[in-house]
Amino acid sequence: MTDTSERDAAAVGRPESLADLLGGRRGAVDATVPPVAFTVGWLAGGRSVLVGVVAALVAGAVVAGWRLRRGDRPRSVLVGLLAVCVAALVVVRTGRAEDFFLVQLLANAASALAWAASIVVRWPLLGVVVGTALGQRGRWRRDPALLRAYGRASWVWTGTYLLRVAVFLPLYLGGHVLALTAARVTLTWPLVAAALALSWAVLRRSLPAGHPGLRHPVTPQSEPAAKVRNDGGPETPGPAQ
Repeated sequence: MTDTSERDAAAVGRPESLADLLGGRRGAVDATVPPVAFTVGWLAGGRSVLVGVVAALVAGAVVAGWRLRRGDRPRSVLVGLLAVCVAALVVVRTGRAEDFFLVQLLANAASALAWAASIVVRWPLLGVVVGTALGQRGRWRRDPALLRAYGRASWVWTGTYLLRVAVFLPLYLGGHVLALTAARVTLTWPLVAAALALSWAVLRRSLPAGHPGLRHPVTPQSEPAAKVRNDGGPETPGPAQ
């Protein structure tokens, strides 16, 4: 998070959250526009997948241009646009409107597996993402309390992907395009907002009292200094209580 974001958080008198650190929820909102455009085009064109695909590609291009203009990373924008293009290609080849959501279904299944595996191997992906955002590289992993907290909070995100799969799969198999669109919207921004809030709460509750927080991992190199302070070493004493 930038210094400006830090000042904004302090100005309103609240602690920074995962939404602050990870850039908020705007990307989740962007992800719902092409699927909605596809369904609207599909219906307006008399259930023509070609019209739906054109509408989705146009919407995806507009969203990509808007994201670039507001300063999003080009690689992130390209990945989002590529996902729309792949979904459109699948639909054109199969001729089935519900296949526009197949890429999303498979991506969520793969994400659930990846997040669960990352916790098991003690590289929880929430720690990887937040640690990268804070420029910590792998330093957060050398803090046992922080590693444990990231592992617990990562289960929240694993659950979101599993929930999407549980909802999307029967709708996809039944060919319910309108229901898939509604589920895509409902399980994107609102679910991401809930996951951000819940995983942040889990993180804060999992850290022991007195831990300096996400920005300051307690690594082995920092322990001697902390021990000196706790043992009343040659450090300048603080004010009397």
